[in-house]
Amino acid sequence: MSQRVLVTGGLGYLGSVLCEHLLDAGYRVKAVDNLMYGQGQQGLFHLCAHPGFDFVKGDVRDESLMKNSVKDADIIVHLAAIVGASACDKDPAMTTSVNLESVKLINKLRSPKQLIIYPNTNSGYGSTEGTSYCTEDTPLSPISLYGKTKVEAEQHLLQSPNAITLRLATVFGMAPRMRLDLLVNHFVWVALTEGYIVIFEKDFKRNYIHVRDVADCMLHCMKHSTAMAGKPYNVGLDSANLSKEELALAVQRHVANFYIHFAAIGQDPDKRNYIVSSDRLRKAGFEAKRDLENGITELIKGYRMMGRPLFKNAA
Repeated sequence: MSQRVLVTGGLGYLGSVLCEHLLDAGYRVKAVDNLMYGQGQQGLFHLCAHPGFDFVKGDVRDESLMKNSVKDADIIVHLAAIVGASACDKDPAMTTSVNLESVKLINKLRSPKQLIIYPNTNSGYGSTEGTSYCTEDTPLSPISLYGKTKVEAEQHLLQSPNAITLRLATVFGMAPRMRLDLLVNHFVWVALTEGYIVIFEKDFKRNYIHVRDVADCMLHCMKHSTAMAGKPYNVGLDSANLSKEELALAVQRHVANFYIHFAAIGQDPDKRNYIVSSDRLRKAGFEAKRDLENGITELIKGYRMMGRPLFKNAA
């Protein structure tokens, strides 16, 4: 019988892609989401016809709901979170309860036989010189509340059996529940809609990963959990350790008349400046394959489908 996967935040940016990949791979999927962002949940309507898909509207902090949801799962992928430093700072209490306390709750409710996969962020490495690779042995030094809650949740899970944590690079690509705030997605969006961008900290470097590569990585973890459990893994493209300037110039090659201005004013609340090695993941048998150039082309095609922005008459 097919394994049953519980995906919290299943209708979010990553979850909406993961659910589809899981069903295509033969898993049965239950998605839990509170639909807090309203928009985008219609993006998975096409999965409702699949006999292996189910959806529960609810909050991951609801112990009764989660107890019922966890008990039938073979695998738990806990994606539900308040994501990003700015979003977390708007409501610190909610951020702590969702990003940390819900992780502890699910870990308490699951049995040691149930595999849990948890996405951390490689912004947990904090501010570095951006000259030497961060590996999984590099000390974590998160700066923002977002980074701190995600790192503490990872540390909590790795003290328990049958847990895999993935330190995700900055994700890009189209998804049913789209996000325009992620760096690659944002740069392409403003290139097409505004025609210019002002960039601060242009030499700060980050690593990048396609959303579908993240989903494929999670499937790889499920299939090889015995060998991979108990460790964190960096998940990114080693070919995409780029400065913000390099990323903007990559977008400019695809979008004519995209004006880039570099400013001395402005700073990243997470102080993200690092290059990351995904060698441990490669040795575990997985390597990301969707490159940045094709991702930019994909985003350009996708943004053509979005039409005029809300409240704007011009395209």
